[in-house]
Amino acid sequence: MSKCAIIVSGGTLDEALTFETLREYEEPCVIGVDRGVEFLYRHKIRPNYIVGDFDSLPEEIVTYYKERNDVPIREFNPVKDATDTEIAVRLGMTLGCSKLIILGATGGRLDHFWANVQTLMISHKAGIYAEILDTQNRIRLIGGETHIRREDMYGPYFSVFPLGEIVYGFNIIGAKYPLRDHTLTPYDSLCVSNEIAEGEDEAVIDYSGGTVILMETRDW
Repeated sequence: MSKCAIIVSGGTLDEALTFETLREYEEPCVIGVDRGVEFLYRHKIRPNYIVGDFDSLPEEIVTYYKERNDVPIREFNPVKDATDTEIAVRLGMTLGCSKLIILGATGGRLDHFWANVQTLMISHKAGIYAEILDTQNRIRLIGGETHIRREDMYGPYFSVFPLGEIVYGFNIIGAKYPLRDHTLTPYDSLCVSNEIAEGEDEAVIDYSGGTVILMETRDW
C-alpha cells in the first residue's frame, strides 16, 4: 500500500480543513483516534481503522462500531506505554503508507501537543513523511537541506527548533533573517517567525546533521 494515511486525533478539529484534507487524496487510509472517532461518527465519515483506549469517546459510539463489525478496531488499555496518536502513526507505517497527515494533534493540553510533535520522529527515522496540520500551522521534521518555496508555503512565516540536540553549522539562505554557520540551540527564540526575503522565490535551510522541527504558520 503506497498511499496517504490521514490520522484524525482527539484535539481541535476544524470541519473545513478536515473535509478538504480528506478530499485531497484519493482513497486515503483514515485512522480515527479516540475522541477523533467521534468527529468521524458525527459527520458520517467511515474510517478504515479506529484506535485508542477510548477513554474520551462516548460508549454508544464504541458500541456502534463494535456492532457494525466492518471497521477494524485496535482497542488498548488506558495504562499503556504510548499515546493513542503514536499508536496510530505506527499503524499507518505498518500498513505501508508513504505519507502521514495528523489532524487534531493541536489545541487543548500542551503535553499532548508536545508528545505529538515528538511522535513525528518515529516516522522521520523510518524515512516516511509526516506532518501535523491545523488551520494555522503545518509542522514537520527535516534532516538536512530543505527548500521552502513561497508558492508552497502554508503561511508567510516559518520557524525552526532543534529536536533533541544542538545543531551546528546551521544556515538559512534567502530569508528576511538569514543565518550563516549558526549554532541552533533548544533554549533560545532566535529562529521564530522568519519569512522568505522580498524578491526571493524560496528560502533554503542547510546544515550537516541533526533533526529540526520546521513550522510553517499563519495568523488566521
